[in-house]
Amino acid sequence: MVMKNIPNKEQIIERLETIIDPELSIDIYTMGLIYDIQILNKNDVKVIMTFTTPTCPVGPMLIGEVEKEIKVLGFKNVEVEITFEPMWTPPTELRVALGI
Repeated sequence: MVMKNIPNKEQIIERLETIIDPELSIDIYTMGLIYDIQILNKNDVKVIMTFTTPTCPVGPMLIGEVEKEIKVLGFKNVEVEITFEPMWTPPTELRVALGI
């Protein structure tokens, strides 16, 4: 019997980089919205993320996309925890790219 390898954090990041924030047209990983990725076991992943604002109108869509993209890798359960501690601030590279 061949054991299937559990996808690693880098593979999850690659999937998250395909999710584009519709307001800024930049992927959510580059934007710094993903605070932590925890691979709990072969079936379960926990993602701690934030939004640009607490009232982000696309928040529910982004959560659904995160769950969908990680499940593509074979995980069965994806828990997405939203936090605003700390509040989101654009990473330095993003601020430079946006000219802010």
